[in-house]
Amino acid sequence: MTRPIIAVTTSNRSGWRIFPLVALNVWFAGGKAVRWGAGRPADLDKVDGVIIGGGDDISPDIYGGQLVTSARLDHDRDALERQIVEDTNARGMPVLGICRGSQMINVARGGTLHQDAYGVYTSSEKRWTILPRKEIWVDDNTRLSRIAGLQPMIVNSLHSQAVDKVGDGLRVAARDTGGMIQAIESIKEPFALGVQWHPEHLIYARRQRRIFRSLVMAARAYRKDLKQLQAVDTHVRLDPA
Repeated sequence: MTRPIIAVTTSNRSGWRIFPLVALNVWFAGGKAVRWGAGRPADLDKVDGVIIGGGDDISPDIYGGQLVTSARLDHDRDALERQIVEDTNARGMPVLGICRGSQMINVARGGTLHQDAYGVYTSSEKRWTILPRKEIWVDDNTRLSRIAGLQPMIVNSLHSQAVDKVGDGLRVAARDTGGMIQAIESIKEPFALGVQWHPEHLIYARRQRRIFRSLVMAARAYRKDLKQLQAVDTHVRLDPA
């Protein structure tokens, strides 16, 4: 069986160094990654799943927030990724959000963000490192708990913003020790999972590799179901009686 194709959205500024690492994680999980970004071709008909990658802050215009002067924005990327999240949900295509990507999944479904998350969650441990230094707790009876288990997870942290109001059809899947949301997921299918940390930098950790593996498995199931639907549609058109 050929590998499921996973699109990975990246920043035009830093995608050249981020994409190879994400692609390696996808390959180890059984998939094949292709890079998307603002100004690049992006056709959902050619892929089986999507990763919305990390990077720039999301413009507060999308969710009614106030502009922070220190924010680094990319409106073209915002528009692309928002449309992708909406379209994957409509198609039933699996999507994984990493850091900014988790926030975009939330915003595209009507949620909001804390633009100064650590100003709100003052007891949350503020970290800025790709090394696993931040402890989070996975909620019970969630997809993430089935993927990674319920034991406290030590992850990295490179964010200043975080989910505030949870979007439609989503629920909280993990928080840090101060209560800040660290993961969200779809309540029902299709597969949609957003993690506030960067699992691609934790490729040596079995529980982090499972996150990519779960996406690839969902993408493979999506492709199989789509082919079955196409086969049924072809049969009906050829034999309308």
